[in-house]
Amino acid sequence: MTFDTPGQTGGSDTGAAAAPDPAPDANAAAAPTAGSGEEVIGLRHGMFGVSGSGDTSGYGRLVRSVGLPGGTEPPYGGYFDELVDLLRKSLSDKVFALSIEKVVVFRDELTLHVRRERLPVVAQALRDDEALRFELCLGVSGAHYPEETGRELHAVYHLLSVTHNRRVRLEVSAPDADPRIPSLYSVYPTNDWHERETYDFFGILFDGHPSLTRITMPDDWRGHPQRKDYPLGGIPVEYKGARIPPPDQRRAYS
Repeated sequence: MTFDTPGQTGGSDTGAAAAPDPAPDANAAAAPTAGSGEEVIGLRHGMFGVSGSGDTSGYGRLVRSVGLPGGTEPPYGGYFDELVDLLRKSLSDKVFALSIEKVVVFRDELTLHVRRERLPVVAQALRDDEALRFELCLGVSGAHYPEETGRELHAVYHLLSVTHNRRVRLEVSAPDADPRIPSLYSVYPTNDWHERETYDFFGILFDGHPSLTRITMPDDWRGHPQRKDYPLGGIPVEYKGARIPPPDQRRAYS
């Protein structure tokens, strides 16, 4: 029986030494490259954003790129090409170019990145054009990318065409310094609730919303809990008059 050693080839009984591996590049781990078609917006060090914990598992030394899917060139495949062409025809070439920043096809899903001031126009065309007929907005999701300077906050609208059984996603970005996005309440009234939730958790201000107030957190809650710059625990907050202690000071039941 033989065993592999650093100086031998695997399974060889000749004892001949293998050529040493080339020395690893010291900078390779510090500057990883993004996957094909990705837009790198930053680097993430360690696991789950934790640092200075004395971690000996090796996870603390991980360095990964933070990337978002880049724009996709046509043809997109499936019904996506027809959908984009119909929207371009409905808006006109000029308005389409002014409204759509990029088209992304990622994991068999279509996302239209829309300039925020043009969001109501695009949504109205998707809803009212007989060839498109996206009658239903399934909700609004928020996202926070602290590394994407000038585009830190994202609102994502998921639309469904019941008539044509098609789906499309609209994504809009805004900077932390001006977190305002036009409300789609006038186009999809159910966004009354969805936009309030996104405001509550991410701090995005939806201009034109009839009553942009908190929907889950108490009215006097400070901050927006789903932002990536929000504390994860142990913060001295008041919740309906009762203080919530830090995790290491809470009562234990055993």
